[in-house]
Amino acid sequence: MGFLFRKRTEAYDEMTMMVVEAQLGDEIARERLLKEYTPFILRVASNFCNRYLVMGQDDEASIGLMAFNEAIDKYSADKGAKFLTFAEVVIRRRLTDYYRKESKFTNNVLPLSNFQDTENQDQERLLEIEEANKAFHIEEEAFNKKQEILQFTQMLGDFDISLSELVKLSPKHQDARERAYEVAKLIADNPLLLEFLQEKKTLPLKKIEEKVEVSRKTLERQRKYIIALVLVLTGNFEYLQSYIQGLEKEVKKG
Repeated sequence: MGFLFRKRTEAYDEMTMMVVEAQLGDEIARERLLKEYTPFILRVASNFCNRYLVMGQDDEASIGLMAFNEAIDKYSADKGAKFLTFAEVVIRRRLTDYYRKESKFTNNVLPLSNFQDTENQDQERLLEIEEANKAFHIEEEAFNKKQEILQFTQMLGDFDISLSELVKLSPKHQDARERAYEVAKLIADNPLLLEFLQEKKTLPLKKIEEKVEVSRKTLERQRKYIIALVLVLTGNFEYLQSYIQGLEKEVKKG
């Protein structure tokens, strides 16, 4: 594994190597990047805001620094974009988020238009920005999915369920998955049943039996799978919820 890693990184330039080292936990490499590229961060942020910024005095400068640090974590050389181009896109994105949140758009600050370079710049630069934008979307989505899975795994742990166990317990037949989804939706939409589940960490089997035509034996067999579905339905899980939309459609068809 070490040989493969060395072989892969031989083609990386010094900056990319520092980024990789920072991603692997080298705080000295991270601090070096943040320190050496503070002028770059200020230039990008200042150009974006159309005014001179000072680190430690202007919020936009601090946001640029945090965005650069975020870019270190999310960057992947395999996506084709150069790191500084990628970092520039992340800085601009985060400044736009800031202005949207704070409602500080002015006639002199046009964050949305600043995602692209001016028409006077060459085509190669525009292509770099385009590639960096694509890389940003890919890496941000992957990062968000990873964070969502981590959060979901922690919530499953509260119910003594592991992610690997859940994969094995997933019903093989479509009709069984649909029945489990119906039960989960019933719990998610019923405050009393949901409260019971959250407090007792188990299914309110007796109350569920009164409301659905599913045997206790089936409910007990699918218990962990149903609980997992409830957690997805009631949690802030954008990506995981998209996975179970097919079940919802099938249930509605039935």
